[in-house]
Amino acid sequence: MSTAILTGQPVPGSSIEGDLRSLGFDVRVAADAADAERLVAEAPCDQRVALVDARFVGHVHALRLGLTDPRFSLAAVPGAVTAQPDGRATLTRALARENSSGGGTAVAVDSLPDRIVTALAEDGADVYRPELGSLVAAVPADPQARNEARQAVADVDDEAVRLKSAVKSRDGFFTTHFISPYSRYIARWCARRGLTPNQVTTASLITALIAAACAATGTRGGFIAAGVLLIASFVLDCTDGQLARYSLQYSTLGAWLDATFDRAKEYAYYAGLALGAARGGDDVWALALGAMILQTCRHVVDFSFNEANHDATANTSPTAALSDKLDSVGWTVWVRRMIVLPIGERWAMIAVLTAVTTPRITFYVLLVGCAFAATYTTAGRVLRSLTRKAQRTDRAAKALADLADNGPLAGLLARVSRGSLSGPRAAVALAGTAILALTLFSGDKWATVGSALVYAIAAGQALDRPLKGALDWLVPPLFRAAEYGTVLILAARADVNGALPAAFGLVGAVAYHHYDTVYRIRGNAGAPPAWLVRAVGGHEGRTLLVTVLAAALTASQFTVALTVMAVAVALLVLVESIRFWVSAGAPAVHDEGEPA
Repeated sequence: MSTAILTGQPVPGSSIEGDLRSLGFDVRVAADAADAERLVAEAPCDQRVALVDARFVGHVHALRLGLTDPRFSLAAVPGAVTAQPDGRATLTRALARENSSGGGTAVAVDSLPDRIVTALAEDGADVYRPELGSLVAAVPADPQARNEARQAVADVDDEAVRLKSAVKSRDGFFTTHFISPYSRYIARWCARRGLTPNQVTTASLITALIAAACAATGTRGGFIAAGVLLIASFVLDCTDGQLARYSLQYSTLGAWLDATFDRAKEYAYYAGLALGAARGGDDVWALALGAMILQTCRHVVDFSFNEANHDATANTSPTAALSDKLDSVGWTVWVRRMIVLPIGERWAMIAVLTAVTTPRITFYVLLVGCAFAATYTTAGRVLRSLTRKAQRTDRAAKALADLADNGPLAGLLARVSRGSLSGPRAAVALAGTAILALTLFSGDKWATVGSALVYAIAAGQALDRPLKGALDWLVPPLFRAAEYGTVLILAARADVNGALPAAFGLVGAVAYHHYDTVYRIRGNAGAPPAWLVRAVGGHEGRTLLVTVLAAALTASQFTVALTVMAVAVALLVLVESIRFWVSAGAPAVHDEGEPA
């Protein structure tokens, strides 16, 4: 149990002790600052400890936000400060120094927790201070101020604030107006019954998988059930995050599950639609794989652009200024959020089309919508990049290189052909991708193998210096499109049963590896280990291998080879990913909204 230590003069009739106990704290009372230091030292080292001024007046939810959020080592609100086990030493040093300097004599007048927060700031410690908004957190200095603070507490319903804050401040139109108005109450219902966000996330996955199974039946009833269940899965997907924010039940495992399950649910549903169409005699596996490739490449564009620019200096442009100006016009905000087809709008569209049309029409509309959204967002980002004079950091360049996923073959070829390809790195990647695409559509199998080798050389050359150019963030999505597109085209050309489903499995396994890389980078944990990148060959190695297999094997043998590759890659990346994300050193990555 966490320990809260009350300091300062107690106030008759104060509810602070009961409020702290309701939040799960074991409450201790310190006679003075020296006693507070002793009690902090006696508290179990593996538990949270908090210092709270006994005169505190405020909402319980203000205390909850300041004292129970598991994401931060040190946190504070006016009149209270807390430290988790990894921040205990820092808090203890600040408290000891404050007492040794004579500050302890002021405990009856000043707020000891607030003075500790000041001391922590002077030490350069990172102390989280939550935005309280209309919530009250104060240490009144006299009876009149106390009465005013109590009246301010009575004037604001902290439960209403808590429910409102459970919903993300920035979300899509469909989610904001058709899901969140009631899903927040489902989140509260779950919290009051002791359910965890991870349990709700798992329920969302199971619901989506059942939806995919219904779609796979190929019947009209199955398609209608699939559409309804897909929406239900999305409601639960919103609920898990709202539950985490409502009850502050954040966890590393939960963040990883939420991030990866969204992709698994959507792509499993694509597979279910393809299976259902096949039962009716319509082969749409190429469309399903194309939709997965397009959606994955859209995400890589988002991730690469954001990583390239989030810490860049002089990061302004006329295009960005225009975008900010448009955001000040209310209706344009919703239009611009909807046309990029975010997850809420996309899933709603898929669900409705599944129920009332056919899988082929569903995929056609999905591909057109996603292609338009991808063109819109990518064009805007290219314009921003060309018109801004940003200075990108070494961290950004490293993140882009990790997202590129170059393997040992690219590294070897880069050393052999060092400096042979000059110009912007994005142009080098584009040239290699274009050469590969031309030969893929030519139909000459061994020419495709040669172009894949040229592509591997270009991949190595593209990363022979830091990716700090204006458009170098395009390098990772170009590589994703090249690799995934190669698998799609060669599997479609094989023209045998099972080739495209095997290709779907391979691209799905590789895409998981790339999403896993993204979330590690977001958590400042770096790329997956070098041995894993070598084991799965890097994007250029896999691309070359697929072209060689397509040229050397019969169509049936090629299908088997794709299946074996899919299983091998999936096993490697899943085992390593699970090992990493359940380990103690995994970062807490909280996905606050999918941009596309």
